[in-house]
Amino acid sequence: MHFAYPPRKSSNPQPYLPRGSKLPTLRKSRLKVIALAGLAFFTIIWIIIRASGSRAPSRHKPNGNPRAVIVTVLDEKKYSKGYIDTIKENRIQYAEKHGYQTFFPSAEDYDLKKAPASWASVVASRHALTKYPDAYFVWFLDQNSFIMNPSLKIEQDIMAPAKIESLMKKDQPVVPPDSIIKTFSHLRGGDVDFVLTQDKEGLSVGSFIVRNGEWGEFMLETWFDPIYRSYNFQRAETHALEHIVQWHPTILAKMAIVDQNIINSYSNGKTGQEYKEGDLAVRFPDCAAAGAQACETEAQKYAQQWRLAFKNA
Repeated sequence: MHFAYPPRKSSNPQPYLPRGSKLPTLRKSRLKVIALAGLAFFTIIWIIIRASGSRAPSRHKPNGNPRAVIVTVLDEKKYSKGYIDTIKENRIQYAEKHGYQTFFPSAEDYDLKKAPASWASVVASRHALTKYPDAYFVWFLDQNSFIMNPSLKIEQDIMAPAKIESLMKKDQPVVPPDSIIKTFSHLRGGDVDFVLTQDKEGLSVGSFIVRNGEWGEFMLETWFDPIYRSYNFQRAETHALEHIVQWHPTILAKMAIVDQNIINSYSNGKTGQEYKEGDLAVRFPDCAAAGAQACETEAQKYAQQWRLAFKNA
């Protein structure tokens, strides 16, 4: 049996578009034109944005008017009016002598979320940076204290780069005597934005200086973070700061520790360096625990001394 062969294909193919057609070439040309036009469009937009200065604005730079602000949180309910007025007078006279400003908030001005009232020192200092954006420095000084040497200037005798570099303790344990975390040995005076002292128990936060700037704001906001206020540290904001500087090198990198007699002498030597004539300030660190009257009694002899020093300055 024979089977039929499949039909044979024709050797004459069906007519197609001629090979010389210009359609593909036209498509390529149009794509190039569109691509170039798009690139030109986005280039123009980028140039306009750059020219209009739409980048994030730079932070306000302080101009030194005033050069410093002295912050003291007052408790006018617990302490007598005469005692509070003496404290205000002390700060105001010192500020007027050097062209500084004073700031006297109350702990009740701030929502501390049931944290101890001593936390107000941190938020009040941050408040001062905003209230006085042109100040170079904020000096927080605890209520139970007096400025004793009116001749010393913050910006010249403490915070000037060469001066603070000569005063700060390098390679110093943050929490004495044997903390493995120490202040930076290579820190330069021009990089210091936060100055405080230590006593026999650790960091002492009743007197500290912060340079006004982005870092200063960041440091105080970090310190005042709700998570630290909720930890219920035994010494509240003091232990919180000790924790922060030991675990966050960003804070430690701009912090300087100086001798207590520079900004934070004590009225007695039980827990820290005792005040001597010529020191900038004296604090009464133990009186609050004994009651308001104890603070007022301890302050009396120093009130006479500072008034005499200011009169003779």
